[in-house]
Amino acid sequence: MIQVTPVILCGGSGTRLWPLSRTGFPKQFLCLTGNESLFQQAARRLAALGNDSIHVAPPVIVSGEDHRFLASEQLREVGIALGTALLEPVGRNTAPALTLTALAAMQNGQDPVLVVTPADQTIAHPAAFTAAVQQAIAQAAQGDIVILGVTPDKPETGYGYIRTDLGRSAPPCANVLNVAAFVEKPNQATAEAYLKEGGYFWNAGMFVLRASVWLKALQTFRPDIAQACQTAWTAKKQDAQFIRPGKAEFAAIPAESVDYAVMEHCPGSAFPIQMVPLDAGWSDLGAWDAVWNVLPKDAQGNAHVGDVLTTDSHNTLVHASNRLVSLVGVSDLIVVETPDAVLVADKNRSQDVKHIVAQLQATKREEQTLHRKVHRPWGWYDSIDEGGRFKVKRIQVKPKASLSLQKHHHRAEHWIVVKGTAEITNGDKVLTLTENQSTYIPLGEVHRLTNPDSIPLEIIEVQTGSYLGEDDIVRFEDNYGRN
Repeated sequence: MIQVTPVILCGGSGTRLWPLSRTGFPKQFLCLTGNESLFQQAARRLAALGNDSIHVAPPVIVSGEDHRFLASEQLREVGIALGTALLEPVGRNTAPALTLTALAAMQNGQDPVLVVTPADQTIAHPAAFTAAVQQAIAQAAQGDIVILGVTPDKPETGYGYIRTDLGRSAPPCANVLNVAAFVEKPNQATAEAYLKEGGYFWNAGMFVLRASVWLKALQTFRPDIAQACQTAWTAKKQDAQFIRPGKAEFAAIPAESVDYAVMEHCPGSAFPIQMVPLDAGWSDLGAWDAVWNVLPKDAQGNAHVGDVLTTDSHNTLVHASNRLVSLVGVSDLIVVETPDAVLVADKNRSQDVKHIVAQLQATKREEQTLHRKVHRPWGWYDSIDEGGRFKVKRIQVKPKASLSLQKHHHRAEHWIVVKGTAEITNGDKVLTLTENQSTYIPLGEVHRLTNPDSIPLEIIEVQTGSYLGEDDIVRFEDNYGRN
């Protein structure tokens, strides 16, 4: 029985899919195709890899601290148990992420096959994906490094390529190919030549290999990264399923991708690398034009999500989150509507959305980081109105969940229960409120909101004061380990 540990890389902010994707809620956690997020789809695909000879363990996720509860909650929603969450204090690209995963996988004397995939891809044909990855697992169990190569259907210039022996010495029906070289993103003419020549595949960033093989290869090609990762791992702190490498030690690790650190050095080395072709309707949804490509379309080529009306419009993408969006007489247009921001773009220039995000970053606008509706481990809040010295929020607290014991230096809060039951700590008093009842939290008073019931609690919160920023909070106790 081959022991397999799925590894889902959840880093990245998906800036080219703004305004739906934001730093606080990036694209991998969005439902862009179907009713499940890209992350949930990835978790389901990996969980389905098991058969009579393959045992699949609960997944390891690698993410930032801010997304740990979002990821674990989304796994719970699809009935998949979380194995381990490796929480990176800062981004250091994929090579350190995979190294920490390998160290975690081997800490109990085991050496599983790691199936490593980004969290932000789509697969149109899951059965073909399963067959290809199971083939890669069988090969990796023998000690090989295996990469999945997507069969190209067009001369794409946005992906790196894998050059194999297919078309030279290998038979056309080969399902495990030798990798001859990795090729950088080509120009249009070169991409067309690759497609005509054959033997070239898109690099999808999916790897299958034993944990020990990765660590040996990294030690050979990048011993500096190997040593720095080991130092950060030694300084780790663990809280149940959450593992945090040493913060300062992790920040000192050279930032490098799996490809540059190891994979590109493997052909012709003591670590030969194999490739299994993947012809499963793969897309990485890197920008809005890629989302348009994978969505169902009407007879005019329009792909619409949400409340949308059009007339005499063609090849458009509309993603409406909150209100009716109408198009009249336009073509090749992208419109993305959210409660606090609207994007209108030429579909052929969707990659340039990143320039808008850069402007948001430069001016420190919240629309780059958070949606109006913000998810928290205890539930969510939606900032429905704001003006001079006041802010109104709609807050939902999950059953049996609790906010932190906290206080604010600059604001008072009025709470009105609209659904469920609230247990409220207000200074030295503890009171229970039900629908249509309210209370007042004075400025500087220590307080806490808890839902003791088995149904969601909803309240309206009215904040008043001189400063209403989210950073005006002092936590004394917190169930989720937040400072």
